[in-house]
Amino acid sequence: MKIIITKDYEEMSAKAFDVMKEVVVNKPDAVLGLATGTTPLGLYAKMAEDHKANGTSYKNIKTVNLDEYAGLGIESDQSYVYFMRENLFRHLDIDLANVNIENGLAKDPEAECARYNKLLETMVPDIQLLGLGSNGHIAFNEPGTSFDSVTHVVQLTESTIKDNSRLFDDISQVPRSAFTMGLANIMAAKKILILANGANKAKAVAAMAYGDVTENIPASILQKHPNCTLIVDEAAAALLPQA
Repeated sequence: MKIIITKDYEEMSAKAFDVMKEVVVNKPDAVLGLATGTTPLGLYAKMAEDHKANGTSYKNIKTVNLDEYAGLGIESDQSYVYFMRENLFRHLDIDLANVNIENGLAKDPEAECARYNKLLETMVPDIQLLGLGSNGHIAFNEPGTSFDSVTHVVQLTESTIKDNSRLFDDISQVPRSAFTMGLANIMAAKKILILANGANKAKAVAAMAYGDVTENIPASILQKHPNCTLIVDEAAAALLPQA
């Protein structure tokens, strides 16, 4: 695992953009695995700024997203499909027919998971972007999730519900379940880029990068990926040996 420590969130986002742009420029029809939450917002802003200023094109890019809340769709401003359109896609020249995310309103969750797994077999990400949960989760793969897991519906832990409640008016509005790529899906990506910032992520970062590879810390499986880059700010890196 390559580790890059930056001074702050702004520099973390800039370094992440450099990695992402290299993929887009070198392979204009690349598959980008994307993530939601507050962590990638700086990166997405830089992608939008670069597209506007330099014309970097996404017209042949395809995307797959990690996860979506069960019960929410595009009409909900708390859904991840809405998040991606507002914070990234509408600022690029990407074809919305080329963007993919689990259907949070699917009537048959099991069939939706099967559909997404089949899609991922034919659309392996050239790069998969990840954030890191304070309990070591990636996507919505909570502690205890099997390393062999593929797309599934998960019941969210209280710590994840609390983490995500900052994006809702009230914690009671946070959905209690979600569709998520599994850890095996994530590990299939050709390259992984994981970002973390803030002191509240320091324990998870240290456990992920230097702790035992254990399903109790789902992100620890990334130690076994052949091409994984971790970019963290100084606060999140505080417990790393070289920090």
